[in-house]
Amino acid sequence: MAGLFDCTGKVTLVTGGNGGIGFGFARGVARMGGDIVVWARDAAKNAVAQDKLLEAGARRVETRQIDVTDEAAVIEGYASLLADFGRVDCVFANAGRSAKRHGLLDMPTHEWRDLLRLNLDGAFFTLREGARAMVARAEAGEPGGSLVGCGSLAMFQGLPGRQNYAASKGAIGAVVRGMAVEFGKYGIRANVIAPGFVVTPMMGDNAGPIIEMFASRTPIPRAGTPADFEGIGAFLASDASSWLTGETITVDGGYMVRPM
Repeated sequence: MAGLFDCTGKVTLVTGGNGGIGFGFARGVARMGGDIVVWARDAAKNAVAQDKLLEAGARRVETRQIDVTDEAAVIEGYASLLADFGRVDCVFANAGRSAKRHGLLDMPTHEWRDLLRLNLDGAFFTLREGARAMVARAEAGEPGGSLVGCGSLAMFQGLPGRQNYAASKGAIGAVVRGMAVEFGKYGIRANVIAPGFVVTPMMGDNAGPIIEMFASRTPIPRAGTPADFEGIGAFLASDASSWLTGETITVDGGYMVRPM
């Protein structure tokens, strides 16, 4: 594999990488010849994703059932990854979930905490351990690496009834910007992808009206798909992005810049 977004010899970890945006990111890296590690809890979906990523061009794909809210499991997962591959070059902390809709006055405390436990704590554990591995490699003489958080347009907009979701995504942005400053001296960059409305199989068969609504409000008049994240995945995992850090990149068809 040769080209600007060449990922040959690079190892990319994607949490929640067996479907949706995470799979799209991983497939972009796979198409550029990278090695992929997928962490997700559904073994059957992991196996399907592994086959598809190999078909797309990945040199090697490994999957593990890891719950990123379990700090010890994340640490052990990295130990296994480094033992298997010897390195990690890109980490996409993508695992998360949407909010259960509640008015703020009716939001149970357990729902607030449960969502942040996955969306924020899980991303923190994943990115922190990835940074540790990259810093150790840099101190051994090989700087570089790409840390990527999964944000949302909720970072910029008010979402009534989903303040816990917006809080988790806004916090990810703050954490990643701090990582960009702290680890830049090691050649490690840190960025956030903020997706717009993306259609995934989880939405089921009755999502037509909401898909049409978002398409009508988006300058490129359609909803997003996981394939729309292949290019940004290959870019952020490759050396082409080696001087891009501290940014939140919206991939939203222009939704955020549309006139009201």
